[in-house]
Amino acid sequence: MCLKNNDVYKACPSFENEMFLLRKVELKDCDDLLKVYSDEKAVPFFNSDNCGGDTFYYTSCERMKEAIAYWLWEYERKGFVRWSIIDKTTNEAVGTIELFKRKSDDYFNACGLLRLDLRSDYEKQKFIINIMSLIFTPTFKLFHCRKIATKAVPAATERIKALKDIGFALSEKKLIGHDGTAYNDYFVIEKYL
Repeated sequence: MCLKNNDVYKACPSFENEMFLLRKVELKDCDDLLKVYSDEKAVPFFNSDNCGGDTFYYTSCERMKEAIAYWLWEYERKGFVRWSIIDKTTNEAVGTIELFKRKSDDYFNACGLLRLDLRSDYEKQKFIINIMSLIFTPTFKLFHCRKIATKAVPAATERIKALKDIGFALSEKKLIGHDGTAYNDYFVIEKYL
């Protein structure tokens, strides 16, 4: 991990530990990511708030490639960064992390918003802690934010346990969408000086 260049949109860093590698998503991840985004057990845990009705349930290579191409386009226009989560034992992409600095008129303004999409067999506390420990500390510097928020629906019990273990807490505040929709179930961690 190298954070010399402080602009994540000029040089997207990779992060790794003994189990996982996080690197910018690539079109070659299509087959692996299709297993994630066609996983009916995983999709209910994905955060599709403010995504124009996209549920992130994809069942064809063509649709998965379109999604990846869109994620890469968003990176180029400095909309968000999408990292593939590579299991180093299998060399497979088993999920993605999206991050961006949110601009809004609500509590979540200037917040690093993190979306974690995992294949259902990786929706386990130990894996989530391992993955999140790679990215949440660098997020404050990369996205120039003082807090990070991520969604975990009540059914995501393993994810909630992992987030609490890391120091995230459930926010009572609602995230207000582009169209005024109020969204619940956001966990937040703040950087204290």
